[in-house]
Amino acid sequence: MRYSIRGPLRGPALLAAAVALATVTSCSSGSGGPPAASGRGTTVTAPTTAPPPPPPSPTPTRTYPLSTAPLTIPAVRSHQAARGPGWKPGPDTGVVVAAKDEGALADEARLIAGELRVPYRGTAAARPGDVSLALGGQGAAESYTLAVQGGGVRITGPDQAGVFYGTRTLKQSVRSTGAIPEGVIADAPAKPQRGLMVDIARKYFTAGWIEDRVREMADLKLNQLGLHFSDDQGFRIASDSHPEIVSARHLSKAEVRRIVDLAASLHITVVPEIDSPGHLGAVIDAHPELQLVSATGRAPRGAVDISKPASAKIVDELLREYTGLFPGAYWHLGGDEYVALMSKNPEASYPQLARAATARYGASARVQDLATGWLNDRAAVVRPTGKALRAWNDGFYPGGVTSADKDLQVAYWTGKEIGARQPVPYLSAGREMLNYNDEYLYYVLGQPNDFTYPTGRRIYEQWTPLVLRGTTPVPSRYDPQILGGSFAVWCDLAGAQTQAQVADGIRMPLTATAQKLWDARRPALTWDRFRALAAQVR
Repeated sequence: MRYSIRGPLRGPALLAAAVALATVTSCSSGSGGPPAASGRGTTVTAPTTAPPPPPPSPTPTRTYPLSTAPLTIPAVRSHQAARGPGWKPGPDTGVVVAAKDEGALADEARLIAGELRVPYRGTAAARPGDVSLALGGQGAAESYTLAVQGGGVRITGPDQAGVFYGTRTLKQSVRSTGAIPEGVIADAPAKPQRGLMVDIARKYFTAGWIEDRVREMADLKLNQLGLHFSDDQGFRIASDSHPEIVSARHLSKAEVRRIVDLAASLHITVVPEIDSPGHLGAVIDAHPELQLVSATGRAPRGAVDISKPASAKIVDELLREYTGLFPGAYWHLGGDEYVALMSKNPEASYPQLARAATARYGASARVQDLATGWLNDRAAVVRPTGKALRAWNDGFYPGGVTSADKDLQVAYWTGKEIGARQPVPYLSAGREMLNYNDEYLYYVLGQPNDFTYPTGRRIYEQWTPLVLRGTTPVPSRYDPQILGGSFAVWCDLAGAQTQAQVADGIRMPLTATAQKLWDARRPALTWDRFRALAAQVR
């Protein structure tokens, strides 16, 4: 605290004045002459006027230390420090929106008002202590500015998502410390695509469990939920075109719409995946005539015979059905682990595929060209919807007479496939990529095939979006082509964990992934402090 001493006189000046007054005496004539001598001393009489009043008591003036950035996950990328009391909810606090933006931001305003336990007051003028939301600014998509000044909070952004993320920062700071510090935050994600993918095909997850993950993702500023809902062990969403393939335990379309709507309200896009031409065991169970069979009579699990038009027909009918159910901007085509291409000599093992390849692409074509054509044909079915398309990296084959369409993004997950390719060849060819690195980001139930459950600490301290394969990053010049990444839950051994155990097991790895997708730089907090903060803000 600092104090100011007010009054006409201070210190030595005040003492001198008192001494001077004490030496004044009255003359016998009443005139102001010098004092009369009297023995060894002088006679002192009282002054004819009252002494000046004592100085007033000191009045404190409050000062504040320079503020520090709020404690949130992910951490804000820029904070302009200031001196001031900061902000915390009070009895008169409310949330308001700019009149021009009420239609766009009312939902965000109501949500944060409920979380702060304060009223939403619509387009009323902001009062001291209020939180106000508005669209504005020229920043990047999903960016926002949060200003704590003059006793209030103002959050602005060029789009709804940015304003929403500003409210997540406010919510987390209040949760962690009860307040948000004075100053101005300017924040934006490093990567535009930040996700969680869940294999709901091999393990049934309830709609409520998925909705809980959506809410968890929103507070971490993640914006994509991948749903892998078709595989060998199950097909988990109701179908009108092919009800015969649907598993007994599945999500209804009404449940899916509810998930999609909740996600959209929290600025999360649901990205569906019908994997093909492998991982179609649930379809083959209902249509065994589509099963791929080798020259020796071997029938590999989940692989359809892509030389048969009926295989393409059923998959395309499913694609057309579900593109309507999922209105988001992305679609995952799968394309991985087609068993025919995992054999040493695909043409000898599957002569019917070799014949179909040469019939379509010429005498030098191979089975891989037929598989590439399959992927491109499925992309052609979905492309008219305007969705961005992606496929797993082992669905792209080099050296053939045909190649995957240029607009297909590479979801890079492994370097363990036969004929594995490093990430750089995809990047140097101009491909955009998404990081699903199975070394760090794969949570595989039961830990088969040398997988181990990933730890948040390892992701937090070692992984960045540039680390696409193994532990070695690609050159930083490719960073713009890496659009983001996703943590992935795979249910290879579905009974190994319950829903609750999965939610608990992925909690910190997902939290760490969110931090590194928002800001890939070395985090300011140690892992122990980060983990403690996660317990406070979530």
